Amino acid sequence: MTAIPAPGRTTRTSTRRLAAGGVALASLLALSACGGGDDDVTLRVAMGSPGEAQIEVWEAAGAAFEEANDHVTVEFNFQDDDLYQTIGLPNLLSGDDAPDIYFEWAGARLVQRHEEGYAADLTEALDGELGSHFEEGAFNGMVIDGETVMVPGNADVTTVMWYNVDIFDEVGVSVPTTWDEFIDVSTQIADAGYTPIALGNKDLWPGGNWTSHMFERVAGPDVYDQVLSGEMPLDSPEVVASLEAVRELADAGVVNESANAIDDNEGAQLFFRGDAAMHPIGSWLVSWAIEEAPDLNFDFFNLPALDGAGSQDSVIAVSTGYVVNEKSEVKETAIDFLALFSSPEYTSMMVDAGGTPLATGALDRDDIDPRSLALMEMMQSASAVVLPPDVGYDLELADALYSAQAEVLGGVSSPADAAATAADKMGG
Repeated sequence: MTAIPAPGRTTRTSTRRLAAGGVALASLLALSACGGGDDDVTLRVAMGSPGEAQIEVWEAAGAAFEEANDHVTVEFNFQDDDLYQTIGLPNLLSGDDAPDIYFEWAGARLVQRHEEGYAADLTEALDGELGSHFEEGAFNGMVIDGETVMVPGNADVTTVMWYNVDIFDEVGVSVPTTWDEFIDVSTQIADAGYTPIALGNKDLWPGGNWTSHMFERVAGPDVYDQVLSGEMPLDSPEVVASLEAVRELADAGVVNESANAIDDNEGAQLFFRGDAAMHPIGSWLVSWAIEEAPDLNFDFFNLPALDGAGSQDSVIAVSTGYVVNEKSEVKETAIDFLALFSSPEYTSMMVDAGGTPLATGALDRDDIDPRSLALMEMMQSASAVVLPPDVGYDLELADALYSAQAEVLGGVSSPADAAATAADKMGG
């Protein structure tokens, strides 16, 4: 996966809050200075940027925590998502001012953090206020060797097919339920003068998540796991068979030609402007579209059924959360802050900001966008939940698979050749 070398954004909630209140510079510096006295504490929180609306929630929680704990300064580091996911977080954890709390994905990445000694055991802490905000099932995938090492954050469906309802109505097509129907619908949309599917795959993960879901549907969950765990090679027949479905998209010409040259934001803009009828991306598109394309009439459908060994109603999704750094000197402060952030007040604010929190009762409201509720219901009722390769498994292997899928989608390699190249990258 290609990282975008964007700078991180660091804020101190005390600085923003007090400066807005007109506090004198000398007082501001005295309050926000690290280590200014024996009892002064700086709590550092790191994550990929969740968007302005959710940043405001984090900073509001930080300000409230500082108000209740006048010896604490809460400092946030919001990095570019792709930077954070690749080299950003490892560099932060090994740096001089390592985060005390950091965002992570459940799955292989969390296991790696635990093995590296960066994930504190929160099992006992969950007997207190922190644990009262969650049901037991919220911690699925967050327990390693009997230790609960993550506080639940959000559950995200990472890829569905969003579609423009008005374009579908204009062309006279219905939501497809099988792969053959999907290709047919896409072709009819192309004949009507629209780009059927807009994709921004420059960083590989948007198309990779989508086409990896195809892989699971064709190969089945056991083979999917074995390939991505390195137990089967990337040129296995099941991988090649899944790439044949990707080649159908390329042969039909239903994905924008620029797909592998533009990023996910540029791909979304094609959909938002009404140039494209469909766009494969995750649940976060709801709040994004409402903000940037408020008049867009859109909905979603899950990946249509393919011929294969996988569960044809499976959902590709991931749970995320927050880890307390085992190496932190302020673990108790970190736990107290996460208890505040997981409280009903801030959970409700996160829902308003477009999040899908795993905290108890988060979605028991009448004002949540019905598409967000439908996504959560689909995820909860699915017979299988598939982890995306880039968060559930080894990143190098995921990158090799994503590159193969992009080559086939771009029409530059055959399924067999692309799979062979991917296998060679991983040493055969």
